[in-house]
Amino acid sequence: MTDYDILRVFCGPTGGHGNALGVVRDGSVLPERSDRQTLAAELGFSETVFVDDPERGVIDIYTPTLRLPFAGHPCVGTAWLLDVPELVTPAGVVGARLDGEFSWIEARAEWAPARTLRQYAGPTEVDALDVPPPGEWIYAWAWEDEAAGRIRARAFPGRDDGIDEDEATGAAAILLTDRLGRALNITQGRGSQILTAPQPHGWVEVGGRVFLERECSPSAGRSAGTPRPAR
Repeated sequence: MTDYDILRVFCGPTGGHGNALGVVRDGSVLPERSDRQTLAAELGFSETVFVDDPERGVIDIYTPTLRLPFAGHPCVGTAWLLDVPELVTPAGVVGARLDGEFSWIEARAEWAPARTLRQYAGPTEVDALDVPPPGEWIYAWAWEDEAAGRIRARAFPGRDDGIDEDEATGAAAILLTDRLGRALNITQGRGSQILTAPQPHGWVEVGGRVFLERECSPSAGRSAGTPRPAR
């Protein structure tokens, strides 16, 4: 099997939670889209990234069932891993920066796949939601503290691919930030943290903590299981 890294993106303040991400640093080992899609399905992460040019930051993103022109948590995680000033995606060039414990990207809301942003009266209603049947991609959210920009959210991709709920989704956070027009501090899933801030001319920044969970090298029989903290 192909070598890949496992990251956790948008981790909580103590380093827990976060959305798992697979990153194949040498995309040349699987140049065909069909092979990449097959590996993404086998790995089973909500997204898997193939790096086609690590110096320029050229990447290719897949869910277990489809290819995406842009996605938030894959870009935040891969930008941190490669330590590059930008990423080149099919949707456009994504700005990237590291700021202390946070990895940030800058993207446009129109790059994000369509999402239904569904507001609820309060966090307890969001917490009580059952996973809906496959179909609509729903980002359920409620204010925890509107004055402070704090939000409770859960994400239901609505796909029949084994991913019932996304632990942390940067693209949906970008869409919500664009709609509300203000900086947000989002607690999603079991305790992941996503920070956002609107920027001039239709851009939105989204950031969070990234941890390297392990490096998987099946061909060499190596899988380092000790998490490494963000740089």
